[in-house]
Amino acid sequence: MPDWLALLHKAVEGRTKAAVARELGVSRPSVSLLLAGRYPGRTDHMAARVLAVYGRITCPHLSAEITTEQCRSMSGPVPTSSPAAIRHWRACQACPHRPSTDGGN
Repeated sequence: MPDWLALLHKAVEGRTKAAVARELGVSRPSVSLLLAGRYPGRTDHMAARVLAVYGRITCPHLSAEITTEQCRSMSGPVPTSSPAAIRHWRACQACPHRPSTDGGN
């Protein structure tokens, strides 16, 4: 089972599929079909949504768990809002969790 699918299964434990679907921004039937292994389309977009919402990594700079979306947001342009934000951005440039920016090449 792919990691993202395991995250989706864990997300629906003790909750409704409708609640999980709302968090993901998709329909409840889509969540049901994914969980049943009968989703008719490509799953790469759904996998990305699940990982963005439920995926967690340990940020070496913060020494805390953050979502993959929070991690991805730090790999953008250099922040100018605060010295702490700049230090965090610099740490992200050499982080092993840093998302690829080469377009998949």
